[in-house]
Amino acid sequence: MIYLDNSATTYPKPHSVICELSHAAKKYGANSGRGGYRMAMETSEKIYAARELIANFFGCQNGRNVIFTYNCTMALNMAIKGVAVKNCHFIISDIEHNAVLRPIEKLSSDGFCEYSVAEISDSDNTTVNNFKKNIKKNTRAIICTGASNVFGILTPYRKLAKLAHENNILFIMDCAQIGGIFNINMLTDDIDILCCAGHKGLYGPTGTGILLLKDELLLNTIIEGGTGSNSSNSRQPDFFPDRFESGTPNIPGIIALCKGIEFVTGRGIENIYRHESKCIDYFKKEIIKNKAIELYFNDNNPQNAPIVAFNVEGYHSEEIAQHLAKDDICIRAGLHCAPLAHKKMNTLEKGAVRISPSVFTKKSDMDFLINSLKKLQK
Repeated sequence: MIYLDNSATTYPKPHSVICELSHAAKKYGANSGRGGYRMAMETSEKIYAARELIANFFGCQNGRNVIFTYNCTMALNMAIKGVAVKNCHFIISDIEHNAVLRPIEKLSSDGFCEYSVAEISDSDNTTVNNFKKNIKKNTRAIICTGASNVFGILTPYRKLAKLAHENNILFIMDCAQIGGIFNINMLTDDIDILCCAGHKGLYGPTGTGILLLKDELLLNTIIEGGTGSNSSNSRQPDFFPDRFESGTPNIPGIIALCKGIEFVTGRGIENIYRHESKCIDYFKKEIIKNKAIELYFNDNNPQNAPIVAFNVEGYHSEEIAQHLAKDDICIRAGLHCAPLAHKKMNTLEKGAVRISPSVFTKKSDMDFLINSLKKLQK
């Protein structure tokens, strides 16, 4: 099997992650923060250590500000709805995933807020100006992905964060596609709220996501319930992280996620990016010779996330995916939950085939894919 759908979730997982997932289910079977007996205390300590590790990895100044979620979509919903106030305004980019677009659209359709969509341009300065032109007196936050999950287009998120703070606006970043592949530091990059999947570039298990807050922003909650603390009070606690974590968390997943982050740190983020980009560059170099295949990438911006999308003349993207699946090649086709990006690239009708390698992808995997595409045309 050739697995090239790592933008959806990385596979395979590192051996250390798989082992830790099993070990955690056996050793840390109690509920965190819910009991004073030994196993419960050890589980709580392990979760606390996970917060510290993740805070350090992303440059978050306080482990208490690391909130565990079940995926990046949940983290983004918590962030967006958490900062929303009546009659506020948001600005998003024109390559956002539905994890950003749909919560914003829901708030807008309910008459709670309004939003604008700013174009990501080839020029960083033009992009920043596009966002700047959309700022209003009631703009609450700029929400921006680090990179398109379909086309790998990088956004100038550091410059957008600077723009936001020059105008007393919050900056929320979706790091689902760049966490573990690019160096991200909340403090130096000036990110107020960072949302990330644990199961993609961090190589953790599915069912893991994280919401990180630079400061103790007292966001509105979208989930309330048992926290194991202040139980006599019918109101949700105000202190962190309990305010945002109700119910039993994915304890084995969180503990195994730490091994994924350790794996990324050990390999080196720059090395991972270099390896994945090399796979993508090789594919593009070989496939660009084929005039029947249309590649979607930006020659004007040499640095993109290691993702590439394409289509084959005469085929719908889903037909290409079905053909590749017969050769046991795992890729994703269609709209990838990102209609804004497809509208931008004029692929909304037929979608696109997406290739996203991982640290485990080999040159021979790319050769196998290229040969399979040649068979399709024959």
